[in-house]
Amino acid sequence: MTDLSKQLQEQVLMARQAKQPLNIVGGGSKSFMGREAIGDTLNLSGHTGIVSYQPVELVLTARAGTPLTEIEAALAENNQMLAFEPPSFLDSATIGGTLACNQSGPARPWSGSVRDHVLGIRLINGIGEHLKFGGQVMKNVAGYDVSRLQAGAMGSLGVITEISLKVLPKPAATRTLVWDMEAKEAIHFMNTLATQPKPLSAACWLEGRVYARLSGAHSAVDATVQEWQGNDLADAELFWENLRHQQLAFFSKEAPLWRFSVNSAADISSLDSQSLIDWGGAQRWYSGSEEKARMEALATEAGGQVSLFAGGDRSSEVMHNAPVALQTIQKRIKESFDPDGIFNPGRLYSWM
Repeated sequence: MTDLSKQLQEQVLMARQAKQPLNIVGGGSKSFMGREAIGDTLNLSGHTGIVSYQPVELVLTARAGTPLTEIEAALAENNQMLAFEPPSFLDSATIGGTLACNQSGPARPWSGSVRDHVLGIRLINGIGEHLKFGGQVMKNVAGYDVSRLQAGAMGSLGVITEISLKVLPKPAATRTLVWDMEAKEAIHFMNTLATQPKPLSAACWLEGRVYARLSGAHSAVDATVQEWQGNDLADAELFWENLRHQQLAFFSKEAPLWRFSVNSAADISSLDSQSLIDWGGAQRWYSGSEEKARMEALATEAGGQVSLFAGGDRSSEVMHNAPVALQTIQKRIKESFDPDGIFNPGRLYSWM
């Protein structure tokens, strides 16, 4: 456990005085995301340690540079977990980077995102103040939205130094069922499954097969298996772990990787048969060299948005084009946290 808060504050103050941009880095596992990084490195990988963990209260607080592996090991000792199943990409992945990049795994539609599990944070803003927002219980809402604003901000609003999260017990039973079907039918099928009062905790489609994970009490899981009549998947835990951490063969292609967040029932006919469809249809992954304008048009028609998640041209815009009104709001928020614009400038958008 190492607290580097003072050193981080000093580096921020020096950068502000010199008007020098800072590139905030944790474990480096998500350095491929966003636009090209610029500025001197502000490294949080040494700012580590679980500050407090109360298994009975289901609350854990850790410094931002703490590896996910350390946090999950501590939770496993008490048969608990991070219910949003954060992807690691690399063993060096940190809890701070997970929040900054807004990363959640297959359970996201049923268990919530990392944003939903954040109770509070500590943050160094652009004038070097070390501030605290939120708390350690859900009913403490003072500054709660500020904590959530960090999800997906990619470090543009400040240096996250500490995060408090709610954690959950691991389910008593887990089983995965599989059915063979094409993409269009699978989208309708997964949406139908999701409307039923069953212990569904993940649903995806890949290469002609639907995978549905059931998690909960033994009686509820077993009863649903009997009713749904799918085929039991061997090595199910390995499949979901590989999906969560993007270690399936689908993600090993050299072409640019696009991430769609859309209406779960949307039919993107030109892409779906070649996609990995996750979150019961709400998240679609597509690998291929495409024009960003075309992909944005498809995403908008499907009721959502798209980003160039990995690969491709990282000097151009990689996030879905934001309306002028939203840009204005985001610029104002950025200015209030980081008046001199030293934190990860241009990493999220060229204009921010």
